[in-house]
Formats: sequence, structure tokens, C-alpha cells
Amino acid sequence: MLRLLVSTGEVSGDLQGSLLVKALHAEAQRRGLVLEVVALGGERMERAGAVLLANTTRMGAIGLLEAIPFVLPTLRLQRRLKRWFKGEPPDGVVLIDYMGPNVSLGLRLKRKFPQVPVTYYIAPQEWAFKFGTKGRTNLISFTNQILAIFQQEARFYRCRGANVTYVGHPLLDTIGEVPSRPAARQLLGLKQDAPVLLLMPASRRQELRFMLPHIVEAAAQLQQLDPSLQVVVPAGLPGFETQLSLQLTQAGVRATIIPAADSDRLKAALCAAADVAIAKSGTVNLELALRGVPQVVVYRVSRATAFLARHILRFSVPHISPVNLVLGERLVPELLQEDLRAKTIVAEALPLLDPSGPGRLGMLAGYDRLRLELGEPGVTQRAACAILNQVLAGKA
Repeated sequence: MLRLLVSTGEVSGDLQGSLLVKALHAEAQRRGLVLEVVALGGERMERAGAVLLANTTRMGAIGLLEAIPFVLPTLRLQRRLKRWFKGEPPDGVVLIDYMGPNVSLGLRLKRKFPQVPVTYYIAPQEWAFKFGTKGRTNLISFTNQILAIFQQEARFYRCRGANVTYVGHPLLDTIGEVPSRPAARQLLGLKQDAPVLLLMPASRRQELRFMLPHIVEAAAQLQQLDPSLQVVVPAGLPGFETQLSLQLTQAGVRATIIPAADSDRLKAALCAAADVAIAKSGTVNLELALRGVPQVVVYRVSRATAFLARHILRFSVPHISPVNLVLGERLVPELLQEDLRAKTIVAEALPLLDPSGPGRLGMLAGYDRLRLELGEPGVTQRAACAILNQVLAGKA
């Protein structure tokens, strides 16, 4: 029997991990292999067939100060993982995103279990950002292979001597058939003849605190400008529904809140129904683009974290949304830190609500270019093949 550990965190990692776990089981079955996947992840990975060692979907934050509440849980998890490895090390380890914890895990594995092959799938976006004059992790030092999801990422690591395979972006495997707008709106209980604004504000609790008030106020102003505007908000995690409802009600926004338990199932319908989205920066931007939803991208961290990043760590990045990073241009508007205010969101969103407006049409044309940069479907199957090939080669 082959035994793999797949390590990730946060909501997006759990989603990508679940797709990979399904592909690993399918490829193992095709090869006649008995496979056990043990995971640090979430409920999606567990439903996909992984044995969950710990739930890490809520153990994520952007920023040094924001990460403090997760220090003790992370240390407890590291001790638990250490005991698990001593019992019976896996035949291979797959790291998915989740930069801080996964880089630490990779370095520790290299020291303690150098015989265990490590694959990094969805590696940190070092090709896009830097800290100070160097600002690179020593990712290559502990990985046996990197499965790159972006062409720029593949070139970046290959030029630095890594063993890299470009597999494409796994979101391509999730699009499938897109429901029609009338069918999607009927499913969601929305009116057919009124515009729909989709809000996707948070997959981390800190994002509710720093961004939700501005997004909700923008939705209120847009609804005042057009009282027929329908607002839909899927909850990013279980438990977010209460805070979403409270803030929307206080701002006077008439909205439909989709419980977190239904968000994945209704994602295609939500995108098909929407005229425009206001979304936090992250993987969701690529998903909206692939599903053809014009969007305004927002992000904010605490003032202290922003100061540390800018002036102490000298963090720099040309764009923050992966849509803009991949294209190398500012296709979707980005409202960050001090620029994230209700009035700036409204100013960017209003033109996108015009069905024949140049802003909307230009963004949709840019989405077509983006699709060409993300590879071909079958990404997770290619990744699963590469992972199993590496593990089997090590056992030969």
C-alpha cells in the first residue's frame, strides 16, 4: 500500500486539495495500486477520500500580527505531525500552497526524513513578489519536484535549477457546464429582469473585519442608485453567515445570503446569475474570470501589517490579483489598503454593470486572453500521475 501525506490550509487549499485527492485515488485505481491519503486540510478533502489528520481550513491569516492567534494551534499541530511521522513515515508528501507552514514542514522533512520525496503543488508565488532585495524562500532545497500551475512559475523555478513540470491551473477542471443565466437565477430565487451583484468578501475571519464594512457600504450605495439591484453573498466558511447578515442588515442592504454548506454546490449558478462581483483578492478572482464575471478586486490588512510589509520587509508586487499577475497588466481594478473605500468600489463597479460599456467588454475580452495562459483541462490528473510516478520511482 502507498501512503501519501497531503498538506494544505485555508479554504482555497482545501478546494484544490480535494480535487487532487480525487485524482490521486482515480489514478491509483487505474494502476491497480492501493492508496491511502492522509491530509492536513478540510472537509472537502475528507469527502474526496482523505483521512483527515487535522482541520487547517481556519488556520490562515495574511500578515504577521494577524497570524499571532494561530501560533499555538500551529505548534500543537507540528508536535502531532512529528509523532505521526515517527510512527510510520509516508511514501511521499505533497505540499499545496499554505506558504509559511508548508515551507517549515518541507525544511523539517528534508532534515529528518530525507528519503521521503516532497512535491510542491501550487507553490508560493515567488515569481510575482519579493521581500527586500532577495526575498525568496529556499523552496528548491527541500522539494524533489515542483508542479507549476502558471507558466511564469515554471520558468522561474526551472531557471533556478528546480525539477519542474508545468501542469496548468486546476480551476480548469472545475468549470464544466455553465448553467444559463435564466436557469441560474431561477435556482437561486432571483428576479430575471434585475441586475445581480455578487459579493465574495472573505474566506478568513480577518477579512470580515478589515474588508466587509467597506464592501457592504458599497453594496448599499449601489442599491440606492438602483433599487432593483439584487445582492447575493455566499458565506466563505461555516459561521460567517451571522456576521454577514448583521452587517448587511445594519447597512440597509437587501441581500440573499448563501450558507457556506451550499456555496460550493451553487458556485456555478452564482457566477452565471451575476452581472458583476466585488471579491477579495485570491483564487476566487481566477474563478470569476474563467466563468466570465466582471469584478472589482479588494484587499486590506491591518495598518501595522501594511507598515511592516512596506517599510521593514520591503514587500513589493506589481499586482495582487492573480488575474493581473498572470496577464502582466491591470485588467481588473484593485483597491488595496487606503484605496479600499465604499466610494471607490462604487466608482469601479458602476461601469461594469453597463452591459455594453467599454469597461465591461474590455474585461471580458481580457478574460479570453487569460484562459489561454492557464493551460488545458486535465490538470489534476497530470499532477496525480507526476506524484505517483515520483513515489514509485523512489520505491523501485
